[in-house]
Amino acid sequence: MNRELLKDKKRIVIKLGSTTITHPETEALNLIKLEKLVRIITDLRNQNKEVVLVSSGAIAVGRKALGLKQKPTELSQRQACAAIGQAKLMMVYQKLFAEYNQTTAQVLMTKYTMINKVNRANARNTFRELLSYGVVPIVNENDTVSTDEIEFGDNDTLSAIVAAIVDADLLILMSDIDGLYSDDPNVNKDAKFIDYVEKVDERLDNMAKDSNSSLGTGGMTTKISAAKIACDSGADMVIANGEDIGNIYRVINGEPIGTLFKAHKIEHFHVINYLENNNE
Repeated sequence: MNRELLKDKKRIVIKLGSTTITHPETEALNLIKLEKLVRIITDLRNQNKEVVLVSSGAIAVGRKALGLKQKPTELSQRQACAAIGQAKLMMVYQKLFAEYNQTTAQVLMTKYTMINKVNRANARNTFRELLSYGVVPIVNENDTVSTDEIEFGDNDTLSAIVAAIVDADLLILMSDIDGLYSDDPNVNKDAKFIDYVEKVDERLDNMAKDSNSSLGTGGMTTKISAAKIACDSGADMVIANGEDIGNIYRVINGEPIGTLFKAHKIEHFHVINYLENNNE
């Protein structure tokens, strides 16, 4: 696929993991990276592109505020951290975006939002209305009320579902790795980088390896799953390294950054099928 075509994408979903927006030593927010992110998104808006940001980090921020050294495992702990951290995270985003006169909106979702027909329609309409006003929606899972039974579990999946319901034409997953490899490059030095995927198949499913991140919940397996949803809904997807936030701009400018998954919109695509198949 000609990457030059990515320059023409008009509705873009960008997903950031916790490891992308925090310092690894302290797990506190990396404000320099966030400020650069805000400049890039605002500049994309100045090009008349529509952008939805799916941002992890609420639990990490709340955990930092409470002085917890270990990642919370109990549901009540995660929800307490999320309640504190989500407010702090949005405050930072709103302050940074306000420097460039860019309006933002907070959108918190649960799996039930998508499973329920009325809620799903309302979410779609809300996104469309916000984008029509030039607003940048900032999305996260509503960890404060989610339970194990109705949670997305990771923002890779959430971002793909958001891409599907807003009819995005590009999803960018900013990760802690350069893209897709034939094996885990941290373990296998001979692992080969894969820069382009025509279609996600069973071979790729078997190839995917989970990461051991202490912050994030999604490894390569969740990214392959996200690619299925995004590509089937008609959006190209790129996995790029979030260490350099400028990679967002490079992807959209058509540079050979990360792994590109080609869109192949399927007839009668419906995101509910994916949710029901994984709603155990």
